Amino acid sequence: MTRTPPQPPRKPTPRDSSNPELPPKPYEFVTFPPERPNLQRPVGHDKYLSDRLHGTLYLTLKVQTSLHVSTGIVAMGSDVGGKIPLIKTMVQGVDQKLSIQGSSLKGCIRSVYEAITNSTLAVITSRYRDKIPPERLPCGNKEKLCPASRVFGALNWQGLLDFNDAQCESIGFTTGFMPSLYRPRPEASAVYFIRGRVAGRKFYYHTIRAIDKGQNSGIPVQQAGREYIFKTQLNFKNLLPEELGTLLIVLGQDTQHPIALKVGGGKPIGMGTMTVSIDKIQQSKDLKKRYSSYQLSESDELTGEKLAQFKQTNMQAAHSHLVQKKQLEELTAILRYPTDREPPSGMY
Repeated sequence: MTRTPPQPPRKPTPRDSSNPELPPKPYEFVTFPPERPNLQRPVGHDKYLSDRLHGTLYLTLKVQTSLHVSTGIVAMGSDVGGKIPLIKTMVQGVDQKLSIQGSSLKGCIRSVYEAITNSTLAVITSRYRDKIPPERLPCGNKEKLCPASRVFGALNWQGLLDFNDAQCESIGFTTGFMPSLYRPRPEASAVYFIRGRVAGRKFYYHTIRAIDKGQNSGIPVQQAGREYIFKTQLNFKNLLPEELGTLLIVLGQDTQHPIALKVGGGKPIGMGTMTVSIDKIQQSKDLKKRYSSYQLSESDELTGEKLAQFKQTNMQAAHSHLVQKKQLEELTAILRYPTDREPPSGMY
């Protein structure tokens, strides 16, 4: 059988082009707060402080649209158990279960945390440095860190969260076919800038499904299909209640702001939507006793009603002391899930 060669991609047309028939781009910006970030010295790692929170979140992540977190490697399909000649790979263990790198989860969660707190940007490109508001440039002094950098880390500061890789519960993967995607072209669109400065932080909308171009037109990718389940743990230490509460909001635990994560590649075409549930929280009441024993105490586990009350208390602290209301509302409008939004048609 003769395989039809893929058609060469057409260049995308910017949003403000003269062609009104093109669908709008599937992203929006969350504006920066008007006040400068409050820069403070981080709390440190040398000891567990009695007036702060320490423990472990046990998370379940459910894939809502197909997910691909690339390794950057294209392999022979036969080497990963597939039937496609060549395929872009995800991390897959010897047990043939997919995994999501902890660094990918950390970056995704941090970007949302930054957007809803009065924080600086974590990473910028030197090409657009002169267009970043000076107060939003990444923290360069470990003694003066913004709220997000104090929790997630910055130059010479490790942060207060430890992310583990997320392991898939099931064996195997699905094969998807992504269309060709182009890099962002902020120089071609006025929506990226306001009076010569960047308009804010860019986030892609969730959609009800992801575009799949099919074998004759798309790029083969190894992916986790809809309904795949991943499990992971997130360790935290020396957090303030409002810092943990903000993290819980980012993980979609606030019923007034039901947001989902957007992980991995293919965000413009609807890929990477994941919802999060918290199975339990392990929080030791007596740290001296905890580290004097090999056994974890079941009394330190928060589940059911105790877990719900714990989450609510800390999220209230976050709304009172740390979260920027306007920015949270803007972000919720973009990352709200479930959604009835369709993925964009045509090339992107």
